Amino acid sequence: MPLVAIVGRPNVGKSTFFNRLTEERQSIVHDQPGVTRDRIYGHVEWGGRVFSIVDTGGFVPNSADRFEAAIREQVHLAIEEADLILFVNDVTTGVTDLDQEMAAVLRRSDRPVLVVGNKADNDERRWEAHSLYELGFDHVYALSSINGMGTGDLLDAVIAQLPEGEEEGQDDRTRIAIIGRPNVGKSSLTNALLGKDRSIVTEISGTTRDSIDSTLKYHGREIVLVDTAGLRKRARVKENVEFYAYLRTERAIESCDVAILLLDATEPLESQDIKVLAQAEQMKKGLIVAINKWDLIEKNTKSVEEYENMIKDRLRTLDYVPILTISAVTKQRVFKLLDKALHVEAERHKRISTSDLNEFLATVTERHAPPLYRNQRVKIKYVTQVRTAPPVFNFFSNYAKGISDAYQRYLENQLRIWYSFEGVPIKMVFKQK
Repeated sequence: MPLVAIVGRPNVGKSTFFNRLTEERQSIVHDQPGVTRDRIYGHVEWGGRVFSIVDTGGFVPNSADRFEAAIREQVHLAIEEADLILFVNDVTTGVTDLDQEMAAVLRRSDRPVLVVGNKADNDERRWEAHSLYELGFDHVYALSSINGMGTGDLLDAVIAQLPEGEEEGQDDRTRIAIIGRPNVGKSSLTNALLGKDRSIVTEISGTTRDSIDSTLKYHGREIVLVDTAGLRKRARVKENVEFYAYLRTERAIESCDVAILLLDATEPLESQDIKVLAQAEQMKKGLIVAINKWDLIEKNTKSVEEYENMIKDRLRTLDYVPILTISAVTKQRVFKLLDKALHVEAERHKRISTSDLNEFLATVTERHAPPLYRNQRVKIKYVTQVRTAPPVFNFFSNYAKGISDAYQRYLENQLRIWYSFEGVPIKMVFKQK
């Protein structure tokens, strides 16, 4: 997807603007400069197009005297990454020296820039937006992030400026993203699969700052491996470059078919591992957990089982995700991991006939009927699969709202018992019939 970057000095309303466009409250809004610390990456849908958007206001170092340098660095990184830049200004304060400095950098770039005059909450302030033309750009859009006034016109302009998606020659190669914390061996695994040093491998964590695509031929088919920049704990993400490494990892997950979460067998499972796996699940990607550096573990006959049980106990709702132990250094089971990734991708494309599904439905509902809803008997009349990759199933019921979360989990568990879908998130939609 195209990427749009929001840039601007502190306190011009970038986070409010981001929340308005994504229709979510992902970014924290506060008068304190640099307060945004949470994930500031989302999607916008407008006029039949979808694009990614990032608010560069996050992860600014706390030291006040480093603010301007950090913001300038973000502008440079936004120019490198984005297809379009939204330069946000505050119409109530007018153009500042820092605005002019940022404008000079943006004018020298080859990226299209749209100037946003934010906080134009009334007609008088909308007139003030004309002063922003002194920044030297052709298009200025006055709007209010608080009430949404003027955002439609801006989004129309954004869509007109974005590159068209490539409709022809769609890439049908399986894309496998290797994700995880720094220094767990992602580059080593990529190199082991490729049989050559495609990525730089050192013992210094965070060496890989970019996502690197490599093509591998395996049993007559082409596979794209994405060796992503390592994900750090949120508190350690201080440099703007690290912020963009985080962004690139999110985009790698977004574009892949199967995500392999790589863990270090010598370190415990951390909350960041669970979060990134949950993020890949939310995007409905195929999922695998690979435990690397297994050659460094003192083993007994139950080592694998104990480690798998420890991970499954932490993941809970992701118990359908396969777990493999590997060593990128000795190449132990690395190609078994690749086989498993291709199997998971095949599971994502699996389609079950409607007749088979309704035989399944009759059996599992007879064994365990849905609970009553407002003293009425709930009946699920039939089910059909409406798409693959990811699999989506429509269930039609006389009381769609009466299908409780617990019963939905029961149906999903039964679907997996009957049809496996190993490593594949399933979406179930319940409709009134």
